[in-house]
Amino acid sequence: MIPRIVVMPGDGVGPIVIGEAMRVLDAAGFAADWVTADVGWSCWQREGNALPDRTVRLLEEHRVGLFGAITSKPKAIAASELDPALRGRGHVYVSPVLAMRQRLRLETCIRPCRTIPNNPGDYVRRSASGAIESPTIDVTLVTQNTECLYSSVEWTHPPADLRRALDAHPEMRARFDGVASEDLAVSCRITSRAACERIAEAAFAYAEAHGYTSVTVCDKWGVMRETSAMLLDAAERVAARHPRITLARTDFDAQVMWLVRRPERFGVILSTALVGDVLSDGFAGLVGGLGFAYSANLGEACAVFEPTHGSAPKHAAIDPPIVNPIATIFAAAMMLEHLGEANRASQIRAAVARVVREGRVRSYDMLGLDGSADVVAHGAATTRQMADAVIAALKATPA
Repeated sequence: MIPRIVVMPGDGVGPIVIGEAMRVLDAAGFAADWVTADVGWSCWQREGNALPDRTVRLLEEHRVGLFGAITSKPKAIAASELDPALRGRGHVYVSPVLAMRQRLRLETCIRPCRTIPNNPGDYVRRSASGAIESPTIDVTLVTQNTECLYSSVEWTHPPADLRRALDAHPEMRARFDGVASEDLAVSCRITSRAACERIAEAAFAYAEAHGYTSVTVCDKWGVMRETSAMLLDAAERVAARHPRITLARTDFDAQVMWLVRRPERFGVILSTALVGDVLSDGFAGLVGGLGFAYSANLGEACAVFEPTHGSAPKHAAIDPPIVNPIATIFAAAMMLEHLGEANRASQIRAAVARVVREGRVRSYDMLGLDGSADVVAHGAATTRQMADAVIAALKATPA
């Protein structure tokens, strides 16, 4: 059967990169019934909701989505850009990506970060002998999408009953006793034992399925002691069921240091949501940047795949488009794996690797240029030219 897939182009460069990824999928021989759904800033402005209910229903029905990019802005700016007819009616901007993860219970985020030979954006360092070396990095971040600080449980001016509960904690009384509630903002970091165990199991299962030998659980153990302890306890219990995989533990700040010192030491990294977001962008910077960064958002009933870059509105206005489509192409390949199309996914990744390795076609970010309208004149490929090169490599590679 031809799968039905919900495609959500979103804002800015989202429709551009989604369109090119779909061309690559077509060139790889993948057929789908694409159902286009609304999401993003224009929905917020028109409707007061960046993730309309109709889009959620489509994802619930068809269970697989391919996502482009969205624009997010601070609370006050979002309110000012809402349709005047909707202002003052209780609409509050929420990131549609976060809302989608929460409403569809997309608990698990998986973000592979792998070097591609001859990628000019790859990490390099100087060895003890003075030689320049570029280690092979193959790291996958497995993070919890819907808990931790991403639980969205927060207040400005906490209500009286909440303030009384907070004041029951001795640290609250010692440090905030004289602060009026209207001058407080509170964001809760919340973890649940069952969710910690599920994300730990996802990390170990991914490690076993993809040939990794270790899982490193990373958090800020000495500061956020209760929530991090729950994750560590879950990881230790799950590790006992996977004796072939070694469990290690690192502190978040030390992990960032090792990220730029010895990134090749790590395989799968298990973390809470905010820690994982920071680490994944850090590792992405070592393997070419956000033009190569992608992720899967997985739940029991639905899966959504996306590049992890933003909507880059200033790039969206450039004609011809110059944004690198490889992150979205990789996200589409990851979606194929989820759909049981592992061979086609491998062919797409191999085609991208061939284009990067040959080095004849490079986007502006691969050339180290700022994203401006004149980059094509300086040798950068357009978005379409990058996708064309991948398609040509696909056709040149035996099936």
